[in-house]
Amino acid sequence: MIARKYTPYVFSFFMSLLMSGIMSFVITLLNLGPVDGLAGIWLHAWGMAFIVAFPTIVLVTPLVRALVTAVVDKDA
Repeated sequence: MIARKYTPYVFSFFMSLLMSGIMSFVITLLNLGPVDGLAGIWLHAWGMAFIVAFPTIVLVTPLVRALVTAVVDKDA
């Protein structure tokens, strides 16, 4: 098991893995349609997207938490 102190990184890993996979598939399918070799094209796009997504999520998470805190009503 992974130590609890790494929770933010584990969360970022899985979030970026799923989001980059889903989004790269949808965008690839919308751009190319159901072509031969779609799976390989998508997997390549997913790899590139994940390389950007993981560090992005790690870096922007504190900003997103601050924005959520700023806009959510603390009394409700």
